[in-house]
Amino acid sequence: MKKYIEVLCITIVSISVLFGCANNKLDNKANRVNKSIEISDKKSAVNIEYSYKEYNVKRNDIDLHLDCVSVKGKKTKKDILLIHGVTYSSNEFDTDYKDYSLVRKLAKEGYAVWRLDIAGYGQSGKVKDGFMPDTDYAAGDITAATDKITKVSKHKKIDILGWSWGTATVSRFATKHSDKLGKIVLYAPILYGIGDYKVKEAFHHNSWEHAADDFQKKADGSLDYNITEKNVIDIFCSNCWHYDGEYSPNGGRRDLCVSSSVQIIDLEKLSNPTLIICGDNDPYLYNDKIKESLKLLPKGSKLEIIKGASHVAMIEKPYYHDFQDKLTSFLDK
Repeated sequence: MKKYIEVLCITIVSISVLFGCANNKLDNKANRVNKSIEISDKKSAVNIEYSYKEYNVKRNDIDLHLDCVSVKGKKTKKDILLIHGVTYSSNEFDTDYKDYSLVRKLAKEGYAVWRLDIAGYGQSGKVKDGFMPDTDYAAGDITAATDKITKVSKHKKIDILGWSWGTATVSRFATKHSDKLGKIVLYAPILYGIGDYKVKEAFHHNSWEHAADDFQKKADGSLDYNITEKNVIDIFCSNCWHYDGEYSPNGGRRDLCVSSSVQIIDLEKLSNPTLIICGDNDPYLYNDKIKESLKLLPKGSKLEIIKGASHVAMIEKPYYHDFQDKLTSFLDK
């Protein structure tokens, strides 16, 4: 078994930057904070050092958390932006156990891997009205982040991946800004409403149990550790609690909790090559609609359905390597 040792080294530019980062209040000085992560694989004697940087993006007087991870000293060939789903933020893409982290996998493939927390989520600024950051609003946050990325990287286009509700926000963004994108990845896409349910509260009350609810279970209702390792679940849930806390905005949830006859994503409006990737055991998806989706997508698109995988395929033991391989194969074409 590989053993990873992570050492987080932070270059402190000034005392004010130190206090700013400690309080997660990003300002322009935070752009100069460079965090290096060294991961040692003693079995293979491979040492990988990652560069981690945070960038300040402000929209509508709300500070948005945008960070970037790459392999230190390795020239990045492309940029990819990862967009989280409803309830929990972009921390979900970096489950730091064995080689489960999607962020680090893509970084090792030569990407500059960017993550955005939508307003009200994670390390981004809080919102007074939890219904405010809905799908359309989040698409605006993605636009702001993309503009920042292209400015920093000097690249004209980026690739983008959305997960769950993130597939809806990414699709709204992509239909208006296809010129800013290379390839699109819709991971577990919510194509139609997940059920007509009236969301009355502006904020969702988070809990450890809720964070673990998407993991596959045994017949007796207990978590199936043969599908998702216990350490993975513990790290995932701990990160959700640490970064997202007790409450998350409900604007996105209200958009999704509508009749299954309501279309959430219009695939025919996408003009960039698109990968749809998901499991066939995902309770939020309509498999008949998923199977028909490829014919609605532009040339160069692909559909990958992983048999047995669920909504969290990217961190399920039998499936995550297949997920990573199918994703990188599409991106590298």
